[in-house]
Formats: sequence, C-alpha cells, structure tokens
Amino acid sequence: MDQAELVAAATAGDSRAFEELVRATYTDVYALAYRLTGNEEDARDVVQEAYLRAYKGLKRFRGDAQFSTWMYRITANCASTALTKGKKHRHEELEDEAPLADTRPEHDPEAAGDAELLRARLNDALEELPPRLRAVVVLRDMYDLPHQAIADELGITEAAAKVRLHRARRRLRERLFPKSEEESARAV
Repeated sequence: MDQAELVAAATAGDSRAFEELVRATYTDVYALAYRLTGNEEDARDVVQEAYLRAYKGLKRFRGDAQFSTWMYRITANCASTALTKGKKHRHEELEDEAPLADTRPEHDPEAAGDAELLRARLNDALEELPPRLRAVVVLRDMYDLPHQAIADELGITEAAAKVRLHRARRRLRERLFPKSEEESARAV
C-alpha cells in the first residue's frame, strides 16, 4: 500500500498500517530531529513525541500533503518545543560518532570518503548554529520547505524566515570556507 492508503487504514483503526507508516518515515523523521536538536537523545525524544502527536491527530490529517511532509512539520514543532523549553540537562556522548559509510558499490570509495568529511564538517557547522538559525536552514535546504511553511512552523514572519536563512547560510559558509588573511585584506 502507498502512504495514502496506509493513512486511510490507520485512520480507520488499523494499528499495523500506522506501524508501517512509522517504518516508512522513521529514518527521515529521525534525521530531521537530529539535525534540529544536534543531539541523539533529544532527537529520539522528539521523534517519539512527534509520532505520538501524529497518532493522536491522525483523524485531523487532511491529506493535502504527503504523510511524510506532515510528519516533518510535526517533528519541527516538537523540536522547537524541546529547544525552547531549555532542557534541564544536556546529554553528552560517551563515544565518538561512527562515520556513516556509503556501502553502495557503485560509488568511488575516495569520493565517498571526501563526501563523508564534508558531511562531518557540515554537521559540526550546523551544530554550532543557534537553534533558531539551524531550524530554518535545515527545513529549507534539507527538507525543501517553502519560506512561508517555515515561518508558519516556527511562528515567525516569512521575512524573518528569509533573514534567518540568509544569516545561517552566511555563518555556514564562513565556517566551512574561511577566508585567508590575504583574502580578507583584499575584501576590505
């Protein structure tokens, strides 16, 4: 069944259909939550809360968008709530994060290694952004939400979403591609 059929079945009370929807969207929902929170434990909490809210509100899902898009919005809201509540404590990772390897044989191992380095640098740069800037850049550049949808999700104006996106991209560019002293001197 496709997602629309699964949503219809889940709305009718089929718990297996909802489980299948979770399986189909979990990886992307977790990735979004992790990018927005920058922390595995917080991301897991956000994902759990997002699916709980989705399950409780499934009858209100109008089907105007795909279920996965609806889940992105719920996840973004849950992450925003978690970040604004200001967790009483942050979880520190005890082990270094294992690098994500592209195991598909059609990819060049050297190119995959370079991509992994860039991905790690980008993740580090994203984690350094303040949550309000990180949320906008993740929702726009990784999940391709339009500016108005981002503004609606974050409770800000569309203009504020655009400004935050510009500032976030500028900070990422400065972090990922720092100018040398000579370039900086020429720019002045």
